Amino acid sequence: MAFSATIPSCTHSALLKNSPLNYFKMPFMIPFPNMKPFPMKNNACHAENLASVKPSQGAESIMNLKPVKIALPTFQFEEYMTSKSKKVDKALDEALPMQHPEKIHEAMRYSLLAGGKRIRPVLCIASCELVGGDESLVMPMACALEMTHTMSLIHDDLPALDNDDLRRGKPTNHKVFGEPTAILAGDALLALAFEHVAAKTVGVSTDRVVRAITELGSALGAEGLLKGQVTDLDSEGKDVSLSELEYIHVHKTAKLLEASVVCGVIIGGGNVIEIERVRNYARCIGLLFQVVDDILDVTKSSTVLGKTAGKDLVSDKATYPKLMGIENAKKFAEELFSQATKELAYFEVSKAAPLYHLAKYIVSRQN
Repeated sequence: MAFSATIPSCTHSALLKNSPLNYFKMPFMIPFPNMKPFPMKNNACHAENLASVKPSQGAESIMNLKPVKIALPTFQFEEYMTSKSKKVDKALDEALPMQHPEKIHEAMRYSLLAGGKRIRPVLCIASCELVGGDESLVMPMACALEMTHTMSLIHDDLPALDNDDLRRGKPTNHKVFGEPTAILAGDALLALAFEHVAAKTVGVSTDRVVRAITELGSALGAEGLLKGQVTDLDSEGKDVSLSELEYIHVHKTAKLLEASVVCGVIIGGGNVIEIERVRNYARCIGLLFQVVDDILDVTKSSTVLGKTAGKDLVSDKATYPKLMGIENAKKFAEELFSQATKELAYFEVSKAAPLYHLAKYIVSRQN
């Protein structure tokens, strides 16, 4: 795949230009005086030849995302993630018991309970708590988000799409249960997600539940995740610009993260401005997740990642390191992180602390 030698500035991202600061002309409620963005340069980014970069080669010397120099509120993030993840795992296990027919339920549970970071359900819970809601109110939606995310992974790994053999350090679903069962397991998880929210959400008005379900459905459908997936497939073997790559991943990756925080705020009773603030925060961290994912694909091993490393390079897919070069992709990640934290400055710092640290976790993650 051929790319032009010079591409637009990293700061020309449509996502970064469309900040809610342009939508709502108001001062931040909570100033964050110690928060200083990582220094950036607005020089044009130049594509680098990554053909010689192999997975795990030079992982430390070529690229290792350093903690971004922004002062974050004090918060026991690891304890928070561990506690919330355990509660999500317990709720998922209870939501999907083994029953007849055993084969399909075994396949569903195999992928759903295979571990993972549980970022989406934790984002949903943290966003609900951000606006004064309780974890118990939003747990069914948090589970639904993980069910739909797992569905997307099962289907994405199929031979007809990304054709991957490894996911979360284990053989992919179709490698264990066969392609027909894997397809049906994904379908069943998608259906269960909406059933679970509708049947198990209590103490929340019907209006809010319907709005949250609508948000989730929109994020997954032909105007959301599937739009990104289809556009990604159509772009294979073609020249792809940075704006086109951003369009793909805003839909393919960021949309479900966006739904995670928006659904949490809706269930928690948040207002329109709060919804838009977290929506734009999520768009930033969603794209940030993909930029970091692309970087790790060429700098870490399959063992570290828990999935096949270097697949994008082998398949000649458009990625941020390929279009921008690794160092400029790193700077873009820092810009996205900085913008995400600015969106949170509207909220009380103590309540927003989990979301600040979740963004930091995403930009600093190593797998």
